[in-house]
Amino acid sequence: MFDSLQDGLREAFKSIAGRARLTEGNMRDGLAKVEQALLQADVSYEVVRDFMKRVEVEALGEKVLGSLSPEQQLVGIVHRELLAVLGSEDPGLRLKAGTNVLMMCGLQGSGKTTTCGKLAKLLTAQNRKVMLVAADLQRPAAIRQLHVLGEQIGVPVHSQEGASDPVAVCRDAVAAARKQGIDVVILDTAGRLSIDKELMDQLVRIDQQVQPDLAFLVVDGMTGQDAVNTGKAFNDALELDGVIMTKLDGDARGGALLSVRHVTGVPVRFIGTGEQLESLEPFRPEGMASRILGMGDVVALVEEAQGLIDEKEREALERKMAAGEFTLDDFRNQIDKIARPGLMQRMMGLLPGGGQIKQMLNDVDTTKETRRLVGIIDSMTPAERRNPKVIDQSRRNRISRGAGVAPQQVNELIKQFETVKPMFTMMAGGGSLKEKMSVVREMQQQMMDPTRMMKSKKGTGKRLSPAEKAKQKKERDKMLRDRLKGKRKN
Repeated sequence: MFDSLQDGLREAFKSIAGRARLTEGNMRDGLAKVEQALLQADVSYEVVRDFMKRVEVEALGEKVLGSLSPEQQLVGIVHRELLAVLGSEDPGLRLKAGTNVLMMCGLQGSGKTTTCGKLAKLLTAQNRKVMLVAADLQRPAAIRQLHVLGEQIGVPVHSQEGASDPVAVCRDAVAAARKQGIDVVILDTAGRLSIDKELMDQLVRIDQQVQPDLAFLVVDGMTGQDAVNTGKAFNDALELDGVIMTKLDGDARGGALLSVRHVTGVPVRFIGTGEQLESLEPFRPEGMASRILGMGDVVALVEEAQGLIDEKEREALERKMAAGEFTLDDFRNQIDKIARPGLMQRMMGLLPGGGQIKQMLNDVDTTKETRRLVGIIDSMTPAERRNPKVIDQSRRNRISRGAGVAPQQVNELIKQFETVKPMFTMMAGGGSLKEKMSVVREMQQQMMDPTRMMKSKKGTGKRLSPAEKAKQKKERDKMLRDRLKGKRKN
């Protein structure tokens, strides 16, 4: 996401890093590179001009020029100003009691109908009852697509065969939803290849007669400033409550995302980061500003990780973790979840410096590597999966033959299992967000090689003897007893 913008800003910060003496001229050179990176990312000129004015005032001040770390000072200034551009609005939907009506608008090709399905899935995960409404009567394919999405998600889809009045379809759907106790009705309205009077008149009639609680515009983030112009036109007609920006996992340069709120006054509420139905996330300005600067978004990563496990599974994992019973069978199940198309790349992209890790992972066949890891685990006996410490040389050779891999790869899998236990402890719940973020950062340090989870590495390192292990355990037990005695005295 926004790789070219990240690279441009990184070069700008590098240009002033490590200088023996920082002058106003040096800083202006760095600021010029920041401006160039924003313009190349297709950020609106008006936005860039206002942004740079504010950055220059702070960056050329005595406090920054006299700082021991001017590069970090400039990063902080740019981060604050990015937040000012992106906004500080609460991304939540703020749903009321009863039935809420959401009207989704957008041009053809923006991903509007798919986004309706993604939003429905997001809301059902929050235990909301959702109904989708096929009000795009111009395109029979859109109606069929919405029914397919509804079946996949498990939500009802309201449509009327042969209908010609979208206002009546929306009105009837809302009435039916209220009778059924539906929490959220999502209206998939008509799209066009371009903005025209007929489209706007239709949307205005739905807005006036159905009176939706929220009106969202879905725009394609890859269209750059065209997305901003579209947002302005729709907002002039409807008074939008938010923008949903799609296709930010592709070649989007970031200009539309950084420009839309400043130009239209409408905040971004959600962003689409992939083709899967799970790839819609609430827009968090502070997280996005950090991503743009290559600092990652650990909060989003924690949420992504927790979303892999449902409530019952999380409770079971918590019990296992507390009892120290997390086994290779549990590890196998989590490998299957993480190996979903695009998920590993998305999660790695949320780590600090994750853009480069994500690029390297693009060259890894995650499906093939997952099959290899699962094959090794499946070649073990139940006792070996419960306690891999019992795997000696002869067992290792038997497992490797069964899985069709080298014995060293069996060793590496067991090491990976021990390494990722903290991550799965975090995913299972338990602990504050600060503690979870600390675990993620520790995992990042251990996984500086982004393919470590997928590929075996050479070198086995020093192995403790049974006597050394027993000595370490004795020392840990003594430390624990001493701590307990200290607590009792206090």
